[in-house]
Amino acid sequence: MSEETSCGFVSVLGLPNAGKSTLINALVGAKVSIVSRKVQTTRSRVLGILIHDKAQIVLIDTPGIFEPKKTLEKAMVTAAWGSVQDADVIVHLVDVSDKKAVAENEIISDRLQECKNCILVLNKTDRVAKPDLLALSQDLNEKLPYKATFMISALKGDGLPDLLQDIALRLPKGPWMFPEDQITDIPMRMLAAEITREKLFDQLHQELPYAVMVETENWEKFDNGSVKIDQVVYVQKDNQKGIVLGKGGTRIKKIGMDARLELEDMMGGRVHLKLFVKVKENWTENAESYQLMGLDLPK
Repeated sequence: MSEETSCGFVSVLGLPNAGKSTLINALVGAKVSIVSRKVQTTRSRVLGILIHDKAQIVLIDTPGIFEPKKTLEKAMVTAAWGSVQDADVIVHLVDVSDKKAVAENEIISDRLQECKNCILVLNKTDRVAKPDLLALSQDLNEKLPYKATFMISALKGDGLPDLLQDIALRLPKGPWMFPEDQITDIPMRMLAAEITREKLFDQLHQELPYAVMVETENWEKFDNGSVKIDQVVYVQKDNQKGIVLGKGGTRIKKIGMDARLELEDMMGGRVHLKLFVKVKENWTENAESYQLMGLDLPK
């Protein structure tokens, strides 16, 4: 790499469901972070890596910021704030369709006061009238002197080229940290587990609480390029196991099929996926469970 290259970490912070994972997937041009209608879907810090001009941009998708109460919630929020220390640029992503966006985002803007290189990105701008958008931008910039403000729709791809260009120019000069063709640092086993967890949330949006975890137990690659994957879905109670399985096992079959099809598309080959559902009552208080998710068990 020549001396003209630049590289750096970009932390994407926002409230739950601000669109962080959607934005990172759109910028990377591939799925590296799962997306769900359920808030707090992203649990650990996810890296998405892309090249723009001569800059390698390392995006950190973080769990949504909120007031945590349970152990898992505390671990998630701690991971989100931890990403700020590593970041060369901080993107504060705000869902402009939220009527209380200014007040609710104070939990983030108040804590970013000392940060030197923070930009404001207003997302879902297609849902709000332009005068309201400008007023919201002004109110948020009064709370925190952002270096720049961008208006985008992560879902539609509007405004992303200008945002990328700005981020690239803010990164420090230096060699790239990852190979040119690498788009994430997540091990495939963990990404496969996350894909299945996304399908669980899609199927059980109303019925299933957040206390569900997926572990890839076995990964076997064959000479013909196909892969055999065994995964365990952990729930906390017996009645949750019944919900996940569905009548006669129909629901878990649908979840498995949806996950398998996405994994085949992602990996470009045949996938044999087996799902098992097990009750593990206190997994949210178990250090080993947090290691599987790439989190630290809060002290």
